[in-house]
Amino acid sequence: MKVILNKDLSTLGEEGDVKDVAKGYARNYLFPRGIALPYNESTVKLFESRKGEIEARKAEKREAAKGLKERIEALELLVTMPAGANGRLFGSVTGQTVADELTRHGFQIERKRIELPGVSFKSVGKYKVTVHLYENAVAELGITVQAQIIEKAPESSSAARGRRRSGQTDTRAQPEAAGLTEAPATSPADTASPVEAAASGETGSSQA
Repeated sequence: MKVILNKDLSTLGEEGDVKDVAKGYARNYLFPRGIALPYNESTVKLFESRKGEIEARKAEKREAAKGLKERIEALELLVTMPAGANGRLFGSVTGQTVADELTRHGFQIERKRIELPGVSFKSVGKYKVTVHLYENAVAELGITVQAQIIEKAPESSSAARGRRRSGQTDTRAQPEAAGLTEAPATSPADTASPVEAAASGETGSSQA
């Protein structure tokens, strides 16, 4: 279905652009929100009468893009990422990473307008990124990716004590070391019952 955009829509085009879209998209989204109008003789005449003001707004956008280009190219982004000893990142720098960094510096740039060579950066180093602004205006953005320094946390005293304890002998496994002694072995006579002792005494007296 052919429509004429009544407003700028970043995913589709600018005011006055003629586009082919799905009928459902036009009827359910574009028309109810006033973003587009059906392409017909009356709407074509309407936009012809507005051509001058539309071109004036486009000229303002070109000037704004020119100023934005200068500001972006004067910026040097610094991105810090965890990395190995060889400079390989634990992750990667993507278009969304760059968009987030630009937002932190006050630039609202859509991720899809940011073009990285090779799709993403996976090592530390210096890079150039292309930022598409308006029409043919682009900015070259410098980015430095550096490794994040991870400091080793000092060992706590409790952890040190635990490691020392792990090297000691468990006293519970050695009774003597714990102050315990083994009971002395008993002879059969020590365990004889009173009856056996009496019988043994009688035998001895008769032999005497």
